[in-house]
Amino acid sequence: MSKIAIITDSNSGVTQSQAEELGIFVVPMPFMINNEEFFEDINLTQEQFYTKLGEDASVSTSQPTPDSLMTLWDKVLKEYDQIIYIPMSSGLSGSCQSAYMIAQEDYEGKVFVVDNQRISVTQRQSALDAKAMAEAGYSAEEIVKVLMDTKFESSIYIMLDTLYYLKKGGRITPAAAALGTLLRLKPVLQIQGEKLDAFAKARTSSQGKNIMINAIKADIENRFGGMDAKDFYIACAYTQDLDLANDWKKELEEAFPGFDIHMDPLSLSVACHIGPGALAVTVTKKVHV
Repeated sequence: MSKIAIITDSNSGVTQSQAEELGIFVVPMPFMINNEEFFEDINLTQEQFYTKLGEDASVSTSQPTPDSLMTLWDKVLKEYDQIIYIPMSSGLSGSCQSAYMIAQEDYEGKVFVVDNQRISVTQRQSALDAKAMAEAGYSAEEIVKVLMDTKFESSIYIMLDTLYYLKKGGRITPAAAALGTLLRLKPVLQIQGEKLDAFAKARTSSQGKNIMINAIKADIENRFGGMDAKDFYIACAYTQDLDLANDWKKELEEAFPGFDIHMDPLSLSVACHIGPGALAVTVTKKVHV
């Protein structure tokens, strides 16, 4: 039986120390901050990132270089026969396509790049599912098939505290940002599949939270066929404000009794586009191994 390694990237929210505990590997995402390169969770902590963001530094995401990926893959392949690599969704970054091309050209049959269009806690769940399947004796091809067959069985809803960073990144027009700020709107975005899209506009945080909770309930009922904690993971995520996030987690535990709700900070690649104070909730259909 092939020994299969699972690799994801830091957009999954899995830290380097957590990766060691989980028995997986994490590629740190690179950032350019005022023309200096940093790597998430290597020489850039969450706290340092938000300090720089608050100072209005020029922050942009980059993607792992081919050389850094190949160095890691070569190292891992000394211990393992094959690799399943689960990068962030191709709809949000070009890093997936780059990795796929390298794997096709130089690692055929050895490295399998999975674009199951996940990010943050849903990407983390895919890595954990892949690990469980590898331990249960699934082949690399079988793991890839399951991850791809279930890629749309997940939703993310994110409520923003500010439109400033979407405007700064050119994701919305300055006029729309100004109007939203003037009206104190709390936009709710969604990720289903590859795109980050507008979902709703809330007047208040509590209205935004209700919109997200109802959207998750609707997805479970209408897309996934009914509410049963045995069949779904509900998770939440946030940017910077842990107290706000802990309150949000409690609200979700009340709204979804019986669910063990995991919470992580949103990856910095997402945070640099949406800014601090954001709250997110996700639902992912369980892969039963």
